[in-house]
Amino acid sequence: MINIKFSRKDDQITRFVITGHAFNGKMAHDIVCAGVSSLAITTVNSLETIAHFQPLVEVDEVEGGFLDCEILSDLSDKQAEIAQILLRNFENGVNAIAQEAEYSSFIKVT
Repeated sequence: MINIKFSRKDDQITRFVITGHAFNGKMAHDIVCAGVSSLAITTVNSLETIAHFQPLVEVDEVEGGFLDCEILSDLSDKQAEIAQILLRNFENGVNAIAQEAEYSSFIKVT
């Protein structure tokens, strides 16, 4: 199962951690993993290219199944605003996957 945990401070998302594997299909054919991975990587890349800051990111490049993205606290107001839009978009996306009856046993969002 993929577990996604969001951390907040003052109603602002400050971090998300993704652990686990969906095992919803053969490697490279797992639609749940592909959806979550695509949303997560796009979010991290967008924080860099659109919000113009480097979040603290840790991944397991060997085994996969782990991504930790933490947002720095020393952002400008504009960077913080853009970051929250991107992070809430990511949260909405993974929640949409988790709410699909067909995929709900492969993903948990907290």
